[in-house]
Amino acid sequence: MLDVNYRSFRGRVCEYRDGDISITTPAVIRTVSGPCDDGIHILVENGTRFYVNNGIRYPLDVSQIKSTSFGLYKGDVTMCGEKVAAVRLPLPDKMELPETVEMVLLTNAYDLRNNARALVDVVIKLREAIGYNVVLGFLGIAEPSTLALLAYMGVDVFDDSLCKVLGSRGVRTIPEGLIQASGDVSDINVSELLNECAKVSDFIKGGRLRELVDQRSSSSPISVAALRVFDRVGYEYQEESVNNSGSRFSCNTTQSLRRPDVLRYRNTLMERYVKPKHKRVLLLLPCSAKKPYHTSKTHKRFSFSIHASNFDTVVHEVIVTSPLGIVPRELDCFYPANSYDIPVTGEWKCQEKQFIRDMLAHLLEQGYDKVISHLGEDTELIEGLCDDIVETVVGDSVSPASLNNLETALREATEGMKVGDYAEDRKETIRSVLCFQFGKEVADRIMDENTFGTGRFPYWKIQRNKVQLAMMSEERGAFSLTVDGGKVVAECGKNIVNMMDFELKGNLFAIGVIDADPGIRIGDETVVMKNGEVVAVGVATMSGREMTELKRGIAVKIRHKAKK
Repeated sequence: MLDVNYRSFRGRVCEYRDGDISITTPAVIRTVSGPCDDGIHILVENGTRFYVNNGIRYPLDVSQIKSTSFGLYKGDVTMCGEKVAAVRLPLPDKMELPETVEMVLLTNAYDLRNNARALVDVVIKLREAIGYNVVLGFLGIAEPSTLALLAYMGVDVFDDSLCKVLGSRGVRTIPEGLIQASGDVSDINVSELLNECAKVSDFIKGGRLRELVDQRSSSSPISVAALRVFDRVGYEYQEESVNNSGSRFSCNTTQSLRRPDVLRYRNTLMERYVKPKHKRVLLLLPCSAKKPYHTSKTHKRFSFSIHASNFDTVVHEVIVTSPLGIVPRELDCFYPANSYDIPVTGEWKCQEKQFIRDMLAHLLEQGYDKVISHLGEDTELIEGLCDDIVETVVGDSVSPASLNNLETALREATEGMKVGDYAEDRKETIRSVLCFQFGKEVADRIMDENTFGTGRFPYWKIQRNKVQLAMMSEERGAFSLTVDGGKVVAECGKNIVNMMDFELKGNLFAIGVIDADPGIRIGDETVVMKNGEVVAVGVATMSGREMTELKRGIAVKIRHKAKK
């Protein structure tokens, strides 16, 4: 039986119970050669390993097969009782496991230790084959420097055998790598591994496992390669488990530019976002340390100059930043724009320059009459993308001269333009936000001729015929649906979770889910339906596929239920 209590990317803190025996993942199973009080452990006896559960021994090795190097033996599945299966490399092309299996152990994971590409391929293949409802264990590979990365990839359980073997050879295993020591340091190594496991658990609970992985991966060339390969070929696998909301995080390494949540933001902006059609002047602004940007003192000064021009309804504010590229003002409350930190040095890496230029070029294709840059020296980032860019910064971006230039440039750029209606400006800007959050079909269906927006950014409400459909807030960082709004989204077949035929009294648990839109991600607005009718709306706490596979845990935190 498995309860997933915390998630951070593919890393999980779970409680796995088998009868009266339980472990909490990420877990390190002890490897022993004699009696052991642990309910679950690995016993090595006469060169053969056994998985021991509550005193019952199950063989993990086939005696005639010797693990010498990757790919030299035939793949197979060995059942260790009804609930645990042992698999070996190379994996069979098609792996079928009995429905009773609750844990899968890769017994010769050590053979992946120096093969980054094979490690990534095997983790993804195994996890995709066994699904979310099964504990995945890798034996013979974990050490303090790699445990965070393996947990981030989706491995739940490890053993301490590698740390013991290296320790017996006088090699210290620490989170920063390997150090030559003197004498047997096995016990010290195991202690380091357990400490690292506890730290990984804490980072998962805090939703910040990727930051620890970025730190640890630099400990060896293989770890660096594995993370790079995992980000490149495993994006879809990672993205399925990425939260659409979260706590503040830091991007302190070049590799963090490829975080799946950051990459998803850039992809979504390129694929879904449509600028407000009435915005004719593009104003490019620098980011701020304080998030969301509109709450910073710097951006409040920018806002004063923009409003002073009296043509703010036709001005489209877009923040230029790394690692996100560009952030339209109306999206600055959305994750991850509201949560990231990055070192600011004035130097731009080639990767940063490229994705910023690509995203700006895509946005410019949607059409503007004028482009004003309040980026200062960073205007070089957009050189050649369009003609007649007006630069307004003199020294500091908030100096009196710079702010005066900004106001003047806005007045000149908007000269002769028709002042927009604030109600129409709000409606079309809300449409752009909905495009980003749900897609154009949903945005157009919600923002029809009978729908209008009220309130001031970021506290907008969407109403139709005096009925509220949704509300946006800085705290939520997105539009939250009402039941009536959920009905509109359901008409488009988006974000739907079908539940079993029972009375919904509180949150919807996974056990009650029939099926769910596979495009649902953690933190998404979700529409709960029963027998073809919308019965509730809320926030997903699992991905759509996870809802259908898990048997326990909250699938949707319900906000509103339909009146009977």
